[in-house]
Amino acid sequence: MIDQQNLSRRVLLKGLGFSFALPWLESTHLGANETAVSPTKKPKRFACMFIGDGISPPHWWSKGDGADMELGSSLKSLEPFKDKLNVINGLYNRHGNGGHAKCTGNILSGANLKRGREILGGVSMDQTLAKHFEDETFVPSLVLGCEQPVSGFHESQYSMVYASHISWRNPSSPVPIELYPSLAFDTLFGSQTSTLQASILDHVLEQANDLRRQVSNSDRVKIDEYLTSVRETEKRLQKLNAQQGEASTAVTDQQRPPEGQPQDFREYCRLMCDIIALAFQTDRSRIATLLMSRDLSGQVYPFLNIRDDHHSYSHSNEGSEFQSIVNCHVEQYSYLIQRLSEMQEGDGTVLDNSCLMFVSEHWNAHNGTRVPCILAGGLGGTLKTGRSLDYLKAGDDNRRLCSLYLSVMDRMGLELPEFGDSKERLSGV
Repeated sequence: MIDQQNLSRRVLLKGLGFSFALPWLESTHLGANETAVSPTKKPKRFACMFIGDGISPPHWWSKGDGADMELGSSLKSLEPFKDKLNVINGLYNRHGNGGHAKCTGNILSGANLKRGREILGGVSMDQTLAKHFEDETFVPSLVLGCEQPVSGFHESQYSMVYASHISWRNPSSPVPIELYPSLAFDTLFGSQTSTLQASILDHVLEQANDLRRQVSNSDRVKIDEYLTSVRETEKRLQKLNAQQGEASTAVTDQQRPPEGQPQDFREYCRLMCDIIALAFQTDRSRIATLLMSRDLSGQVYPFLNIRDDHHSYSHSNEGSEFQSIVNCHVEQYSYLIQRLSEMQEGDGTVLDNSCLMFVSEHWNAHNGTRVPCILAGGLGGTLKTGRSLDYLKAGDDNRRLCSLYLSVMDRMGLELPEFGDSKERLSGV
């Protein structure tokens, strides 16, 4: 019988200078190398997945709530998760109108960006939350991307720095984007992954196996699922690195192969999503952004039998080619939702304690007055889900994108008097 005085729903396994936080457990005994973490509250997490150059308006819609919700063709991959969604129509980004670059650089801050050589915007919502949680997690935030940032200026005279970054730590400095999945993985689990030439799990696997013998059957399943998840992600990274290493004559047996970037957009995104899922499951980080494609995107999609680049098709955003590009991005969002929905946490899932946002800077060409936005997850029961929410006719003051951010931050324990261009919470969220 389990000793009630030694109960903890979260355990840290220590090894070689770093720690692994296991998923929330029903019961544990603690050994000499294990540390209990306070079980009072399950952590809340926020992630944003961004698609540049807008969406396909005729195919982007929802009607009804719950099981009766109907989704437009661009959102069909989200059908299995209708009860976990808030599809939000008509949000207004006051300073996100008037062309490329400007709309992306402020999508998470609502700031009025400065034109010209001087970079000046605002701190983004994700980094505001990262600052709030920085003493509670190993990595304050993950800032990931699947497309290389670009420099120079748009014809509107806004810097392309704005077009390439959604996450900003201060008004003049975006957070550098991590484009290499291996390095993102290393960030989460310690530099030993790049120096020991061995699986990071080898150092804690024995402890985890000892722990399995001390917990309930349901907790053993959770531990096994977690270890399998880490191992599978790690193997994919090792395979990718090996492929890259074989192509480089500069690599020796003693060196770690260079970190690779998958050529297939779908594989690239899903590998980044796996890393976000691991970060949330282990509570190594609670905040993440993934820029799947930047504004004025040069991304290409040969697997969709599309010859031209992403941005070129966006000017015909009602066409079948652009619709297929948007659908592909939503499918990656659906993948992350599924990953988190499969991770048990207490009597719910990691998804139930998270908020995953899908957003773009444009509704149609150069129009930030109507922001496409979807939320998935309930933030520990504080955010009602399974709804189609429409603010298009509510008036500009009552449909501000930054009002949504204030509402989300409230539910994550950070209450601010104002953010961006708003001092009010979004009604009805």
